[in-house]
Amino acid sequence: MALAMDAQSVTIRPLSKALGAEVTGIDLRKPLDAAVAKAIRDAFDQHVVLCIREQALSEDDQLRAAGYFGKVAMRKKPAPGMTNPGGSYDTPFMLVTNIVENGKPIGSFGDGEMWFHHDTSYYPEPHRATLLYAVKLPSWGGNTCFSNMYKAYENIPRPLRDKLEGKKVLQVHDYKRRERLDIDKIDLNNVRHQWQPIFITHPATGRKSLYISRLMSAQIEGLSKAESDAALEQLFDISEDPAIVYEHVWKLGDLVIWDNWASIHARKDFPRDEPRLMRRLTIEGQAMRF
Repeated sequence: MALAMDAQSVTIRPLSKALGAEVTGIDLRKPLDAAVAKAIRDAFDQHVVLCIREQALSEDDQLRAAGYFGKVAMRKKPAPGMTNPGGSYDTPFMLVTNIVENGKPIGSFGDGEMWFHHDTSYYPEPHRATLLYAVKLPSWGGNTCFSNMYKAYENIPRPLRDKLEGKKVLQVHDYKRRERLDIDKIDLNNVRHQWQPIFITHPATGRKSLYISRLMSAQIEGLSKAESDAALEQLFDISEDPAIVYEHVWKLGDLVIWDNWASIHARKDFPRDEPRLMRRLTIEGQAMRF
């Protein structure tokens, strides 16, 4: 799809059969025409993930771009007793980076892989979207994988879907990256947690989406631990099926926006001795409904 924006031509094209679209021919240092902004929001709802290429964005530019998708959220401090991932909390920005200055990390979630997850599924009102901007990249790796949770829902066998319909799942997070929390061994008062519908109706699209992740989903209500663990493992495998996953290979200047209600994402490993710096914003959301 091509759109006219002043003298430029904005092009939106799919990135994979699973999900995702690439946006080119746009400069987010300048305000968008209302029609172009709407077209990009519509493409976001359709494709779940957008990558806007070749941007040179200041913090103000990124904030303005985020505003086209909703109200920008402020970063919340960890609850008392929680692991502190680092970085500043008097700002909407999170730096996702392994850079250390004067012996102190300048940001959060620095190195290594990170399992599939929704951002802020453990909040009462999970954030609508995340915008991640590539500032510094390693020579290889650090790719972000996105899975289409609309398609995951559609792929659940009918007997399992019927069994879980109307149930909630406990979403728990202590800033771990490759580890599920054992809720029998922790005090939930010391970690962020929230019961959420397993299957949500997306507030913007009205479509059904699977709302679990390997990193954060801990327990299904009304099931024994053995039943819950078995059901979750089956849902994790469905949600991580390569057929519904798009793997994004980052380029400098990429601004990637993803729908936290319709996708999960994961990070692949990269060289620990090479700097990686990504600037992150999120968009406020609302309570999830069945």
